[in-house]
Amino acid sequence: MVNSRIPGLKDLTLEERREIVAANSPLESADFAAWDPATALTLDQADHMIENVVGVLPIPVGFAANFTINGRDVLVPMATEEPSVVAAASNAARIARASGGFTTSSSDPIMRAQIQLVDVADPEAARLRLFEARDELIATANEQDPMLVTLGGGVRDIEVQLVEARTQTYVVLHLIVDVRDAMGANAVNTMAEALAERVGEIAQGRAILRILSNKADLRLARARAVFSAEQLGGEHIVDDIVHAAALAEADPYRAATHNKGATNGIIAVVLATGNDTRAVEAGIHSHAVRDGRYSSLTKFEKDANGDLVASLEVPMAVGLVGGATKVHPGAQAAVKMLGVTTASELAEVIAAVGLAQNVAGLRVLATEGVQRGHMSLHARNVAVSAGATTPEEITAVATRMVSEKAVRAERAAEILEELRRDGR
Repeated sequence: MVNSRIPGLKDLTLEERREIVAANSPLESADFAAWDPATALTLDQADHMIENVVGVLPIPVGFAANFTINGRDVLVPMATEEPSVVAAASNAARIARASGGFTTSSSDPIMRAQIQLVDVADPEAARLRLFEARDELIATANEQDPMLVTLGGGVRDIEVQLVEARTQTYVVLHLIVDVRDAMGANAVNTMAEALAERVGEIAQGRAILRILSNKADLRLARARAVFSAEQLGGEHIVDDIVHAAALAEADPYRAATHNKGATNGIIAVVLATGNDTRAVEAGIHSHAVRDGRYSSLTKFEKDANGDLVASLEVPMAVGLVGGATKVHPGAQAAVKMLGVTTASELAEVIAAVGLAQNVAGLRVLATEGVQRGHMSLHARNVAVSAGATTPEEITAVATRMVSEKAVRAERAAEILEELRRDGR
C-alpha cells in the first residue's frame, strides 16, 4: 500500500530515497535509469524530438511527499531547478493531510480550435450561415480522427464569434473538441485545417488562421483543501494569509508573483511528465484575467473553525498520449510514479500540487519572510559554485553564509579557503 508520508527525506541518501519511492509507488528499481544522466534521454532520442540538436540539458527531478488526493496517497515527481519548491509542496501537503488531504475534480478534456475568416461582407449573416452548417462541419471534422471518436472523443459543438479588430470585423469559428487523454493540439489543428476552406465558402470570406487556442477555459482542473490553523502557526497566521491573498485578488502586481507561486509547483509536474509547459502557462495566465484585470488564481478563506480553506481552479491542457510524454523515458517514469491512467487524473494531481505550493509560499510570507528558507537552500548552490565538493564542505560553507546573512559567491570562496586552510 502506498504511503506518501515520509519524514526525514532530506537526511537520506539518493539511493535511500529511491528505495522509498520504489516501495511506495508503481516504480521499480530499474525505472530510475530513466533519470540517470548516463542512461536517460540519449542524444539519438533527442535528435528525433527537435531540430538542430547539439545536446541535452538535465534538470533535477525530485518528488513531493505527503500528498493524499481524493483519498489516495501519491508520490509526485517534480522537475525544477529552483530550491525550496519540492520541500515547500511536501510541507503544505503534510499539513493538508491532517484534514484529509486534497479533494479534486475536473471538467471534460475539451479544447478549442479557431478558424479566422477575413473579408466577410456580412459578418452577422455569415455567423448564422455557419451555425446552419453545424452538422456538416462537425461530421467533416470528426472524419479527420476516427480513432478519437471511437474512444468517445471528437467535436462536441461549434461556436461562432465576431471579433472587432482595428482592421475589420473577423468571423471566427471555434471547434469544441473532446480530445480524451491527449493534450489535443495535433487533433484540433488537423480538424481546423481540414475545415478551413469549406468554412470560408459558407461565410463567403477567406480563411487565414486555423489553429488551437491555448485559452483552455473549458478544460478545468480544481483542487481544495483545509489547513489547520494550529499547524500553520495559529489563527493570526490564517488571517494574514487571507489578507495576503486578498491583495493578490485586487492588485495585479502582487497577483503576478502570487500566481508564480502556484505555477512553481504546477510547471514542475508538467515538465516532469513531458507535457507542454508553455501551453499550460499560457492557459493559466489568460484564465487569471477576469473583467479585464489580472488577478489571483487561488482563493483563501477562514472557515467556522478558524482553519484555512484554500481552493484553485485552472485550465490544465495535459495529456498522457503523444508528444514527449510518450517518447521521453523520464516522462514515462514520472507518469508511472503517479499511477494515473487518464489525462484528467493527471490534471487534478497537478492542480493539487499548485495549490499546495501556493499555500506554502503564503505561509512563509505571512511569518518569517521568503528569504530565510529560500536562501538556506540557495546557499548550498552558491557553495558548490564556489568549489565546495564534499557534503561536509557544502554544508559548512552554506551554514556559515546563512548565519552571517551573506549568501554571496565571493564570501563562499573565502569561507571555503578558510576551511581548507584550517583543515590542513
